[in-house]
Amino acid sequence: METSTSEDDLALLSQTQQQMQEKATSVAAASAAVGLNIHKGKSEILRYNTACTNPITIDGEDLEDVKTFSYLGSINDEQGGSDADVKARIGKARSTYLQLRDIWNSKQLSTNTKVRIFNSNVKRVLLYGAETWTTTKTIIQKIQVFINSCPRKILQIRRPDTISNNQLWARTNQIPEEEEIRKKH
Repeated sequence: METSTSEDDLALLSQTQQQMQEKATSVAAASAAVGLNIHKGKSEILRYNTACTNPITIDGEDLEDVKTFSYLGSINDEQGGSDADVKARIGKARSTYLQLRDIWNSKQLSTNTKVRIFNSNVKRVLLYGAETWTTTKTIIQKIQVFINSCPRKILQIRRPDTISNNQLWARTNQIPEEEEIRKKH
């Protein structure tokens, strides 16, 4: 994929500095031709695996080089890794989980209903954009630890009571997150 757009966002991907400059110039010209302006102060360049630091310009103005940027809700960095995005996703999922505390503590709702709410709300927030992640064992482990902690609380399993992860997954009709993430790739 060489171009990705969403409403007023645009990402240009290029193999070389020259290609990027040509694309930036072309997009600026096409935009101006239909009365659109590119906000140069909000335009950013993220370089991945390159030693070239020549500036990319639009209308003679240098665009800012950054180490990370957010695009469509995902955090992208110059190493091409997913650590920052996964950390942010876990934080957002934890916040969603905590907002639903009354549901988890409800005596009127069945475990099945709670798990369905968990999957449709918390896991959806957590795994948003997972298809773009570079998945490492560490990332999978962080996600799995968070995911396992939530159903344990929903099932009210507290220390010293324990059950294996396999038992937990069976009781909540879950699969290991590694399998779920691999399905998205």
